[in-house]
Amino acid sequence: MSEADAFLGGRLHLRQPPRGAHRAGTDGVLLARLLTPEPGERLCDLGSGPGIVGLACAVLRPGLSVTLVERDAAMAELARANAALNAIPATVIETDVLAPGRGRAAAGLLPDSFDRVLTNPPFFEDGRYRRSPDALRAAAHGFPADGLDGWIRTCASILRPGGTLGLIHRADALPQCLAALRGRFGGIEVRPIQAKAGETAIRILVSGVKGSRAPFSLAAPLILHAEDGRFTPEAEALHR
Repeated sequence: MSEADAFLGGRLHLRQPPRGAHRAGTDGVLLARLLTPEPGERLCDLGSGPGIVGLACAVLRPGLSVTLVERDAAMAELARANAALNAIPATVIETDVLAPGRGRAAAGLLPDSFDRVLTNPPFFEDGRYRRSPDALRAAAHGFPADGLDGWIRTCASILRPGGTLGLIHRADALPQCLAALRGRFGGIEVRPIQAKAGETAIRILVSGVKGSRAPFSLAAPLILHAEDGRFTPEAEALHR
């Protein structure tokens, strides 16, 4: 493993897999900033990898009860090490997000047990992308056909009624995301993320409330980079 990378202006340090494997970065930071959980709430980082989202939330919002869920044993151990490195008392659960409910519960991931769920699901379904030769990267990027619907179903299962979901995904996956959320979440808000102003969105940040009937809303886009390639003031502030 490499030396710890610094995030949030040095407030969070994260050890990561070697370069070439799936590594946490801007997507994780933006997802951690999406919701505003309150002290004492129970937050789950579902599919946590090395733990950037949940641990960043713990740094930004002291007093949270944070659970990291990761199916890969080596990555789960890295998440535990990162929690210890940052002196954050996070719980790490090893289970497959797409496992049957009984199996998830046996691992400690129980229904109706969280106020907030944040997730960066795999971006591709089998047969629709070229798998990476790196096993961890391939597992982080892809899952079986119809996997997104199953992933969102698990999110809905572990959230309490009225709990809030936040996720980040590819911009072109918005139709699939909305289809998976339908009937489970309301008050859905989508914020496009653009690399530069005037360019096509590359990511979407999506939030929704379990069981809500509130209407859909589309937020103003987040622009990551100015013309000179540097972060815009808003993107810089989110990262620090």
